[in-house]
Amino acid sequence: MTATAPAPLPVATARQTRARLREALHGRRAALVTALAALVLDSVLTLAPPSAIGRITQAVADHRGPGALTGPVLFLTAAALAAALTGWAATLLLARVVLAVTGRLREDAVAAALKLPADVVEAAGTGDLVSRVSGDVDRVTDAASGALGDFAAAALAIVSALAGLAVLDWRFAVAGLLALPLQAHTLRWYLRTSRPLYAAGRAADGRRAAALLGAFTGLPTLRALRLGAGRETRVAAASTEATAYEFAATRAATRFYGRLNVAEFTGLTAILVVAYVLVRTGRADIGAATTAALFFVGLFDPVNTLLGTFDGVQQAAAGLARIAGVGLAAGPAPAPATRTPAPGPRTGLAVRGVRHRYHDGPEVLHGITLDLAPGDRLAVVGTTGSGKSTLAGLIAGTRAPYAGDVTLDGVPTAGLARPTLDGRRRIALVPQEHHLFAGTVADNLRLARATASDDDLEAALTTVGAAGWTAALPEGVDTAVGLGGIRLSAHQIQQLALARVLLLDPEVVVLDEATAEAGSDAAQTLDRAAQAVTEGRTAVVVAHRLSQAEGCDTVLVMEDGRAAEHGSPGELRSRDGVYARLWASWAKGRG
Repeated sequence: MTATAPAPLPVATARQTRARLREALHGRRAALVTALAALVLDSVLTLAPPSAIGRITQAVADHRGPGALTGPVLFLTAAALAAALTGWAATLLLARVVLAVTGRLREDAVAAALKLPADVVEAAGTGDLVSRVSGDVDRVTDAASGALGDFAAAALAIVSALAGLAVLDWRFAVAGLLALPLQAHTLRWYLRTSRPLYAAGRAADGRRAAALLGAFTGLPTLRALRLGAGRETRVAAASTEATAYEFAATRAATRFYGRLNVAEFTGLTAILVVAYVLVRTGRADIGAATTAALFFVGLFDPVNTLLGTFDGVQQAAAGLARIAGVGLAAGPAPAPATRTPAPGPRTGLAVRGVRHRYHDGPEVLHGITLDLAPGDRLAVVGTTGSGKSTLAGLIAGTRAPYAGDVTLDGVPTAGLARPTLDGRRRIALVPQEHHLFAGTVADNLRLARATASDDDLEAALTTVGAAGWTAALPEGVDTAVGLGGIRLSAHQIQQLALARVLLLDPEVVVLDEATAEAGSDAAQTLDRAAQAVTEGRTAVVVAHRLSQAEGCDTVLVMEDGRAAEHGSPGELRSRDGVYARLWASWAKGRG
């Protein structure tokens, strides 16, 4: 099979990204408007200190007595207290909105990632997906927590200051606006420069994450084959590429702020010249000139904050587009499940002319056709690489066939991922690789059904033969296992995986060598557990041991992605075919 380049997950367009953001803000717009109203009041109060200082300056210039300072000082004190109150309220209200929205974005990103077909994740690379639901979500969260409030506050402060300049004298406002063309040109240049930098930088970060994950997950193989140096070179190259984009973005930001300083110098110079002329001609007093100069100086921080937040906004926008892209790859949400059964009789599981290939590689399944009536049990046997696991994934709906279709009662199995309204799954896959989640035994089981009672857990554990050893744990099913807890053996983890299936209570169970890792002492226990799990259900069992096939109604023998034989175990043993030879070899090995 020829290697193919990773196919990254899609990136949402600007329109799709805005639509996703509007969805996240649904139901929270009233709170956002209230927060912005508090920011408006807070920005108006920022005009109080320059106004008070201007009045004090004029009083000193007029040689008034100390009593003339009482009013401005009291005004300044009251404005400071009011500004502290409105600033606190605005911060609190914005935090409630921002944290809720970013929390929803994170949850939706993880939910969309869990719905992605296995083929899509494999084609994109795990690193791309991980960087989106972790790094990109963190980038959006950080920007929303800081940039949103800063941006709104700065914009309102600028509007208030310009309005204050106009109230003093329209010529002060015109002088202050001389900086605007330089600032606008600087911002336009920066947006054109930084937007592609940040988008490419986030993509490079995904490639770096993919390289690191590949190195860590394949560490034993790399050590065994002494391939560490080559993998290290790939990781270093990916890191260098990501770092280069970060340096380029930093250089662009440095030039951006340098040009803003030039605009500030230009505007302040114009304000001082106008103030000099107006005072000399008697059209303005010293207090007004001082206030105008302080108004403009007070614009430095808001303007820099406003334009500077575009840096964070650009990064957040690139991250948000990648997060929304996960949802695009996952596709539209399926229609809600209902309790009403589909009209007509149940037709069972049907596999029609299924073909499959991985990415752009050669076909690995060639026209498989099967029919399983409700309650039938099918064993799939064959040598390694014959296509057993691929067929199991297609039947379970975790992969989409390249050609043909797989249906359960006429519904494609790929659309049966959502549970029904009563919490049941119509189809469940138990793979060979089982994961033990950090937490208690009960936590691991309730992943399948959160509402399961203690009696439900005990019944499931008893059925799979795990009630004895779980009861012997220090705290029973409430004992912490996995990372930070008690370490379980491979066959114990497999028993928990089978117990989860009982709690899911699916109509169809697909066991992909689900008991293959057990040693000989535990093999019979697990085989009995698998038999109990499939009892009364339609079952597809990818058999690791032929003893499992003998307990099924029919057997499918796979060879090079094709159906070599299909029939009952007894019928296939009587033939001089592939299954008969496998059976003879297996029976001889058992003595």
